[in-house]
Amino acid sequence: MSRGAYVMNLGLVPYREAWDLQRSLAAAVSQGAIPDTVLLLQHPPVITLGRRAEPGEVHVPEGAEVEIVETDRGGKSTFHGPGQLVCYPIFDLTRHGQDVKRYCRDLEEALIHTIGAVGVEATRIEGLTGIWVERPPRKIASIGVHISKWVTTHGYALNVDLDTAPFTEWTTACGLADAAFTTIARELGRPVPVDDVRPWAAAALEEVFDLRLDELPAEEGAGLWPQPIHERLTAKPTGATAAGLAQGVEQVAAR
Repeated sequence: MSRGAYVMNLGLVPYREAWDLQRSLAAAVSQGAIPDTVLLLQHPPVITLGRRAEPGEVHVPEGAEVEIVETDRGGKSTFHGPGQLVCYPIFDLTRHGQDVKRYCRDLEEALIHTIGAVGVEATRIEGLTGIWVERPPRKIASIGVHISKWVTTHGYALNVDLDTAPFTEWTTACGLADAAFTTIARELGRPVPVDDVRPWAAAALEEVFDLRLDELPAEEGAGLWPQPIHERLTAKPTGATAAGLAQGVEQVAAR
């Protein structure tokens, strides 16, 4: 029987605000206050630096309007911008096998299902991170996650319909100096709204992770929960609860 979970469709959200929301939700999920929750959104132009990012990966031209943010996710640097569907699953992996490699493979599988549903064949390529369109290899989605106390944050970014130049001109995306990047729109030869892809992304997560997603309404804009319940959900655990959480594990993974 599928497990109930939430999905929040948030539109365009600044990266730092989305990161704050992820951490708030992760605290609530870890305490059992809310079920697994998925955020589907887009970001204004931003380059994020993962835990394995190295000096020289970012080479943004002067005057480029892009934010640069160091994060706690795995992986190297990548670009996010409008026209890219970003998915942040906040999952308690004690419900999904407590296996980091399996979780990353499941995210890859959900991406392959999502991309296939809109008419593009994508796959994994041995030795390369993310999801690709083959012959010649072109990267269409990136994955980078953080896992603390078995609760996940960050997730994947799927190129739906955006200019891919920043992946190569502004950064050595994912540490792949010679990689080519593509989008669903480019592969199909026509414009593709992110809104058209979002339902397929949610359906793929339901199928792969055996979930039943119910939409959790968000406020206009970033949807950062001004309701009184938000403060209560993000309260730090104390006593026995804190002791129990301290027995968890912290791992970082990226593909």
